[in-house]
Amino acid sequence: MKALLLILYRIYQILFMFPTVFGITLVTGIITSVGSLLGGGRFWGYWPPKIWAKACTWLSFVRVKVSGRENISESDSYVFVANHQGAYDIFAIYGFLNHNFRWMMKAGLRKFPIIGPSCAAAGQIFVDNSSPSAIRHTMEKAEKVLKDGMSVVVFPEGSRTRTGRMAPFRKGAYQLAMEFHLPVVPVTIDGAFRVLPRGSWLPRWGTIRMTIHRPIEGPRDEADRARVIDESFRAVHSALAPEYQ
Repeated sequence: MKALLLILYRIYQILFMFPTVFGITLVTGIITSVGSLLGGGRFWGYWPPKIWAKACTWLSFVRVKVSGRENISESDSYVFVANHQGAYDIFAIYGFLNHNFRWMMKAGLRKFPIIGPSCAAAGQIFVDNSSPSAIRHTMEKAEKVLKDGMSVVVFPEGSRTRTGRMAPFRKGAYQLAMEFHLPVVPVTIDGAFRVLPRGSWLPRWGTIRMTIHRPIEGPRDEADRARVIDESFRAVHSALAPEYQ
């Protein structure tokens, strides 16, 4: 029975889900780009992608369950740090975090069709570590974005896990928190690895659980950064399923 359901699911994906996701991605990219370029980046850079992300999870028969929303306030700015289990992490955070934010993403993603240009128009923060001046430009962009309740989301592992288990956290997100005196909020994503692991192109139905932990005071200086990295890593790790701990 399970094998038959999977076959029917794959047929549904090929005939309906993938064409529909492509269509709504194209429309969302256009709406986000046009709305943001007309001066409404705070609204158009968040709400259309949020609806797009929810639609993608619904079309995939993926449920996202969230706990810990009471730990954050819509009016405050944070540096959210989340583990990176798979591509569906994007949908989970965009669709269900319920807090306006911008991504801190690799500069190479700017070249992606549809997504890259719309992200640039929406004011996402592309990280360029190619030179000191490029790093300085990234920080200046972040400073303009992170105010009036706008936050940033970072995957401090740097890339998606290959095993479901977490890799060490890099210091970039914590440098941002230190520079702008922002609290760090650990976010655990559990289940996205089973839905669509790295190296796979075909998602499966399932449930993703996202846990928003209590904010941690940002590092006071470079000496304090190791404490915040360790504390946030342990918080994210604590809410993973046993097989990924």
